[in-house]
Amino acid sequence: MVRKALITGVTGQDGSYLAEFLLAQGYEVYGLVRRSSSSSLSRINHCAEKLHIVSGDLLDQFSLMDAISETQPDEIYNLASQSYVPTSWTQPALTAEYTAIGVSRLLEAIRRCKPDARFYQASSSEVFGQPDESPQTELTAFRPRNPYGVAKAYAHWMTVNYRNQYDLYAGCGITYTHESPRRGKEFVFRKITRGAVLIKLGMLSELKLGNLDARRDWCHAQDAVKAMWLMMQQDQPDDFIIASGETHSVRELVQCAFEHVGLNWQDYVSIDPAFYRPNEPVELVGAMDKIKTKIGWQPEYSFEQLVQSMVDHDLKELSQSQ
Repeated sequence: MVRKALITGVTGQDGSYLAEFLLAQGYEVYGLVRRSSSSSLSRINHCAEKLHIVSGDLLDQFSLMDAISETQPDEIYNLASQSYVPTSWTQPALTAEYTAIGVSRLLEAIRRCKPDARFYQASSSEVFGQPDESPQTELTAFRPRNPYGVAKAYAHWMTVNYRNQYDLYAGCGITYTHESPRRGKEFVFRKITRGAVLIKLGMLSELKLGNLDARRDWCHAQDAVKAMWLMMQQDQPDDFIIASGETHSVRELVQCAFEHVGLNWQDYVSIDPAFYRPNEPVELVGAMDKIKTKIGWQPEYSFEQLVQSMVDHDLKELSQSQ
């Protein structure tokens, strides 16, 4: 029997890769999209003919219940949220509605309409905020430092509580920063890979960045979505950190990107105080022990491969636009 999956946020980076992955596994894939959505469908255009688009909105309880009742999915992946941290400061209430309360609506819809469905909630390393230990484990205390992290913490604990209270198969993947050629241009990783290419092509003369010593745990979005799927294949639901288990500095990222296009980054990069954030006293880096041991997952892409794949993509895309 063909398994069915419903993905919220299917038009985003993770949603598009997950849809591809599930289609390759033989799933019937449904993507929840807001009818009034202005978001681009470009990330899923290449597989749109194989996808079933369903109308629904995390702000509307009944649309979620209708979507689940109509599709009767075996697995539900919630990848939709307002996910840009700076926007969470300018639109904190909207961030809470989608990223926090929207998950409550979705969990309640599952409980009422398809309680045997398996549910994946996209949690985030932003729930840790400024942690008291490094690396962080699944038991590290949550100390979010922005509205996005607060909303994700709420969604995480609601998922855990629905799992315990109603015996739902529901698990949270605490994903650290993950990137790909489909990453939005507003995020620093893509800003750097794209900036290097723009300079190489003579379309930009300078790249302004903030703290080059800031370190992050980065992995590829394709690796992350495979971890999400593996989580849903386990006998019992659980929560897992999805990360690379290592950190790299923004400086390393810049050097790798510019070297890949044959440039010396020091000739083109300048520091702008407007983008500067101080070093965190404790690094955000995920402990890999649990996910490696319990489900046998670890990233396939190295940091260098991730950077180079994004630079190559940007080079191809921008060269064609010249």
